[in-house]
Amino acid sequence: MVKPRVLILRVAGTNCDNETEWAFRLAGAEPERVHINRIKRGEKKICDYQALVIPGGFSYGDDISAGKVLVNEIKHNMGEDIDRFTGEKKPLIGICNGFQVLVKAGLLPWQGKQVVSLGWNDSARFEDRWVYLKTEKNASPFLKGFPSVIKLPVAHAEGKFTVDSGTTLKKIEDGKLVFFRYCSPDGGDAEYPHNPNGSAGAIAGLTSANGLIVGMMPHPERALLKCFYPDANEGGDGEEDGYGCRFFRNIVEYIK
Repeated sequence: MVKPRVLILRVAGTNCDNETEWAFRLAGAEPERVHINRIKRGEKKICDYQALVIPGGFSYGDDISAGKVLVNEIKHNMGEDIDRFTGEKKPLIGICNGFQVLVKAGLLPWQGKQVVSLGWNDSARFEDRWVYLKTEKNASPFLKGFPSVIKLPVAHAEGKFTVDSGTTLKKIEDGKLVFFRYCSPDGGDAEYPHNPNGSAGAIAGLTSANGLIVGMMPHPERALLKCFYPDANEGGDGEEDGYGCRFFRNIVEYIK
């Protein structure tokens, strides 16, 4: 079988594209890092790929607010293509800065007007460490085989999940659109430092109703192998793979 093609979008300030590329190679895909200018010039088309990923980093220096400049570039240059891409039920993944882009572009929690955002951490500083995450029940096939609590690293200054109203938060919860939730080591409610940014509902990631658009603040591409973990026993059930690798393998398996 031909390996699934994955487009990893990069711009000035993207800095997790190489790790994401390696993650998909380990998972059995054929990833390609593509600068947005090549798409704007028509040299590359997202319709030629089976998955689209917006990786972590600080796109355009996070000027104005995290991811906002990239959001405007995507809306003006790729908006219709992305609508067509997601309409064909192809995975769209946003990690950290990519998650910020997806929510500010109105692609999560549902496509349309922006109703949630990611802002400055309550600690008013960059939070960079491993956190515990509760894997929520939702429609996404990308959590297949995950236990109820895992550990992944975060690295962000603007990761606080906020909503425009309590009604929106209830709609997210009722619709089972939470992908990951910050938690304590035993899976209980999380306060700082387990909730590293003060997110509403301790939400660390979202998924669309069909489970194929996923955004998260944690970095699965930094948890690919057990040896990456502070405690190797927390890295997963496989001989070498960490939970990060399992996430990327699930994406590839879905495409196949």
